Amino acid sequence: MKFDISDFRVKEGHECDLSQWPTLTEALYDSKKHYHKKLKKQIKKLSKLQRLLYATNEHSVLLIFQAMDAAGKDGAIRHVMSGINPQGCQVTSFKHPTATELDHDFMWRTNQALPERGRIGIFNRSYYEEVLIVRVHPEILESQRIPDQKLDTNHIWQERYQSIVQSEQHLNRNGTTILKFFLHLSQEEQRQRFLARIDNPNKNWKFSEADIKERQFWPKYMEAYGACLSATSSDNAPWHIIPADDKKNARIIIAKIIVEAFKSLDMHYPVSDEKRIAELEKFRKKLA
Repeated sequence: MKFDISDFRVKEGHECDLSQWPTLTEALYDSKKHYHKKLKKQIKKLSKLQRLLYATNEHSVLLIFQAMDAAGKDGAIRHVMSGINPQGCQVTSFKHPTATELDHDFMWRTNQALPERGRIGIFNRSYYEEVLIVRVHPEILESQRIPDQKLDTNHIWQERYQSIVQSEQHLNRNGTTILKFFLHLSQEEQRQRFLARIDNPNKNWKFSEADIKERQFWPKYMEAYGACLSATSSDNAPWHIIPADDKKNARIIIAKIIVEAFKSLDMHYPVSDEKRIAELEKFRKKLA
């Protein structure tokens, strides 16, 4: 089954009501073997494109993954990027800010991990936490030590959206392609995955009491995600809402979107001019 990647893209300026976006779609594979075949095909393409990205050394690519707990971010990153040369890729996970990070603006810590030219950067969670978990738990703002005269709780989220959009526009103008993925999981599927983590001793470490507490805020998180995706999806840095109840399906879709984005960069291996060709011939003679 073929699919149109634009079906998963949040169009710039459109309101995003997550209740209208599916968490499960028709399977893109017939069997486990077929799934591996389809994913492997995309990984092979991505591997070739990554080498081209590195060789041209003009572009960089930033992949951002956001989701509720147990949506499959780690697995998607691990499987989709499995064929990538680790020398050309860096994965950064952002958890609770450190004291040093809290002494800076909310985007400072993620800016330190942006990919340089020729490389792929992957953010497992990102600066978007600052308009998601912080919006659901506004008391976190107190720890950020924002001056009182600058802290307008009525407008802070719109201000942060503006900061994010402008920052992404700046990165795009300087050669960074940004793709953002929200893995859209249903509350029932999350419940089933939490139970699986409890029942499987090898997965007990993945589960904590905090997961149960955060689950109670599900409606607020959906509202925060909807507002965020609506305000920050742009033509240059689009959000993609990935149905995540089927992990295999989600990985195929994500891989396809990344491959198509790489292709759109229209990269070519550097061509040697006459001077370079003459230089190489000189080297050939020395080696001979």
